[in-house]
Amino acid sequence: MKVKTRVAPSPTGDPHLGTAYVALFGLCYARHQGGDFILRIEDTDAARSSKESEQKIMASLRWLGIDWDEGPDVGGPNGPYRQSERLEIYSKYTQQLLDAGHAFRCFCTPDRLQEMRAEQMRRGETPRYDGRCLELVPDEVRSRDAEGVASVVRMIVPTEGSCTVRDELRGDIEIDWQQIDMQVLMKADGTPTYHLAVVVDDHLMEVTHIIRGEEWINSAPKHLLLYQYFGWHIPRLIHMPLLRNPDKSKLSKRKHPTSIGFYERMGFLPEAVLNYLGMLGWSMPDGEEKFSLAEMIEHFDINRISLGAPVFDVAKLRWLNGRWLRENLDSTQFADRISQWAYNRENLEKLIPLLQDRVEVFSDVAPMIAFFVEGMPVIQKESFDFKNTDQMQVKKILLFSLWCLEGHGQWQGEALKQLLNSLAGTMGLKIRDFLAPLFVAISGKPVSTPLFDSMAILGSDMTRARLRQALEILGGFSGKQQKKLEQEFKQLGTLS
Repeated sequence: MKVKTRVAPSPTGDPHLGTAYVALFGLCYARHQGGDFILRIEDTDAARSSKESEQKIMASLRWLGIDWDEGPDVGGPNGPYRQSERLEIYSKYTQQLLDAGHAFRCFCTPDRLQEMRAEQMRRGETPRYDGRCLELVPDEVRSRDAEGVASVVRMIVPTEGSCTVRDELRGDIEIDWQQIDMQVLMKADGTPTYHLAVVVDDHLMEVTHIIRGEEWINSAPKHLLLYQYFGWHIPRLIHMPLLRNPDKSKLSKRKHPTSIGFYERMGFLPEAVLNYLGMLGWSMPDGEEKFSLAEMIEHFDINRISLGAPVFDVAKLRWLNGRWLRENLDSTQFADRISQWAYNRENLEKLIPLLQDRVEVFSDVAPMIAFFVEGMPVIQKESFDFKNTDQMQVKKILLFSLWCLEGHGQWQGEALKQLLNSLAGTMGLKIRDFLAPLFVAISGKPVSTPLFDSMAILGSDMTRARLRQALEILGGFSGKQQKKLEQEFKQLGTLS
């Protein structure tokens, strides 16, 4: 059987380093075995998914040098490769499970489920569905369906014994069925949950090896049970260790830039970023830390994957990137790469409308545009001393702006202006006082080129990273303060 692996990101935000990390190992395993690598877009969460995010994911993976044999943009024999285009397929297999008695319709309301879980937690039990609707006879189900009562489809899960999950890196993992919920497979609106869709898609797309993060180990029993119910061959499972922050916590955008686009905007070479991701979970036979994608594919062996907690250290990445710059680029190539990165005509033409009315000689341009290419601006705590806003208010402006921008997909100047003007209004602040800390955080100066157009040119990755840097310089918030502010932010209702 031909080896097939896949990466299956959800297009709900900026392309994540974790996606690239898993994609790299899936690609290397497939290529080393002479097999195929698939890109599948898991976009059934219509409220959060966007075409813009999908395009950024594909562009970011390709920037790194990761390509695929089957996918939404290249086609293939087992498409479509967007889950939103496969709803009839999931409906068919859901009905098959119902007909075989492996699933059932659940009519429980959200309120009833909430009360049930709260009571289970009070008794010290693992919250899980109690099986009430399992007892409904077929006539009752048909009657409620005829009345239009909303229902979901749940899978039947054993109540006794345990499931053995065979992991290629960890061996056998025993998980008690009492820990596994009767998972919803089909939501009331007719869209599948991840757990049904991933099993159906991996089978129909002939995936032989599933390489994914270790956070999915506890979900594996549900997936294995579905394979058993359908009578399908189970792919081999390889659960990769999660990327970690330097403090060993899970890599998170709240603590660390996690977007691939951030590293592109910072001026890292894609070869170095991919090399570093490979280093984090694997090693070359000779121990050499600097290696190309082709070399990783040639020598790839899953037995060389480390199960330790890999720490994503930007300082180590910068060191590795420096080696690539010095050892792999001659003067002409260096000039070509730096021009391709930032100093090219396309980028300059975006800046000219912001500059032309503000300069008298060309030498005025350099200090005005420096912040577009400098990475993180050099700012101090004192940079945020303003006459009309105290430091706590300044931090709230930065944090609330960041949260608004994290949920915002339209990255154009006018849309950003409307969003942040609305936030200023709901916070009861004059627009001048509201924008002052944003100017400093983003440009490093109290006055710069038009803020919203500058943010649009900088891009979402760099803009958000600079806001996070400003918050860190100002000391941020304690966990208790942040929880309180989250409630305040939700009450503002500015989440578009």
